[in-house]
Amino acid sequence: MNDYMKNAYELCLYLQKNGVLHSKRLIQSFNAIDRKDFVPSHLQAESYADYPLHIGENQTISQPYTVAFMLELLELNKEDTALDIGCGSGWTTALLAYIVKDVKALERVPSLLDLAKNNLKKYTFQNLHLALAGDRLGCPGESFDKILVSASANELPMDLVQMLRPNGIMVIPIRNKISVIIKGYGNDFRQKDFFGFSFVPLIY
Repeated sequence: MNDYMKNAYELCLYLQKNGVLHSKRLIQSFNAIDRKDFVPSHLQAESYADYPLHIGENQTISQPYTVAFMLELLELNKEDTALDIGCGSGWTTALLAYIVKDVKALERVPSLLDLAKNNLKKYTFQNLHLALAGDRLGCPGESFDKILVSASANELPMDLVQMLRPNGIMVIPIRNKISVIIKGYGNDFRQKDFFGFSFVPLIY
C-alpha cells in the first residue's frame, strides 16, 4: 500500500512524477475526481494505492497508473464524444466526463451499473449517459471520437473500430498489451501496442 498518498492531489503528483500523467486537462481531472468516491467502503484506506482494487463481481477499479496511461493515449479534448466500455465503479467515466463533451458508458453487470450510477451521483455531470450493455459490443449504429475499453479482449473487435469516426482513437487492452487504434477513412486504421499489462477479461 502506498501509505504516503492520502488524497487525490498526492495521487496526481505521484502519477506526474512517474511520467504517466502530463496533459493539463487530465491533471485537472485527476485532481477533481477523487478515486476514493469509487472505492468500496471496506477498502477506503487503500483508495490512493497504485494497484487495482476489487469492486465485486470479479471486477476491479483499475490501477491509477494504468488509467492515466490509457487516458493520455486517447488525446482527449473538450469537443470529443466518448464511449466507455466496462465502466465498473464509474471512475474512468467521471474522469472522461470532466474533459469531453459527452460520454456514453456501458456496463454488462447490472449490479456494477447500479454501483457506477450511485458513485456518479456524488458529482454534477450533465454529459453522462449510463446504460446496460446489450447483446452486441458497443453501440451499433453510433459513432464516437474516442473509445475506452477497460477490460481485455482476446483480439481486436472490429465492430468497435467501425464505431470510430475518422481520426478517432480507441484504447483497448488485448490480452497482455494495451493497443491504440487510430482510425483512418473507411476500414483503414493504425495500431500501436504497449506490452506488460494485466486486465480482467472483456465479457461479450
